[in-house]
Amino acid sequence: MSEMQTGKGTVQSGMTKKIVAVNASPRKNWNTGQLVRAAAEGAGAEVIDLYTLERFTGCISCFGCKTEKFAGQCVCKDALKPVLDAIRSADGLIIGTPNYLGEASASFRALYERMIFQYLTYNPEHISTNTRQIPVLFIMTSNAGDAAYEPGGFYHALVENYRNTLTTFVGPAKVLIAADTVQVSDYSRYNWKMFDGDAKQRRHDAVFAGLLDEARAIGKEMAEA
Repeated sequence: MSEMQTGKGTVQSGMTKKIVAVNASPRKNWNTGQLVRAAAEGAGAEVIDLYTLERFTGCISCFGCKTEKFAGQCVCKDALKPVLDAIRSADGLIIGTPNYLGEASASFRALYERMIFQYLTYNPEHISTNTRQIPVLFIMTSNAGDAAYEPGGFYHALVENYRNTLTTFVGPAKVLIAADTVQVSDYSRYNWKMFDGDAKQRRHDAVFAGLLDEARAIGKEMAEA
């Protein structure tokens, strides 16, 4: 079984398929973290929690990845470097983020910028240097309801952009959305008049276990494909 050091932990891969699973939420065991961990369980992978890594940044526009020597490889040496290296040699990628203020989390964006930009060539005849496509599961959790992610919904274009870009530069991407999520365990502690905490919890109890099963099944399929 192979291992990868990521600053504060070791990521182990399975014997046959190396699947990298990344949680880009600051909460390890809340909605996003649970779904990423379920998919990782199905895939026989361990999870990299980006918010536990040492300091890292998004793309710094050094253009090292555009030189002949390092074409397609991010050269910025911080805590994301071993994560990027692991993804480059992986057989599949599971990555999850909450929706914060209408976008992915800051840690997701940092990894996403560097993962995608390293492959971008600016040459129309071959837009990407990545010739080794791998399956991707993109997970987004959200306080907004399901309708926001359906065609015509407020976040539909956001998710489709991530799906299409990941498919182009990393590999064929599936999307799993967990909408209308429970944000806190006790809504009575907060003066949030927009939400019915009891209704949120009832929905969570009704649907979230099914989403965990779906994530687990997709991870298993990724590992066995």
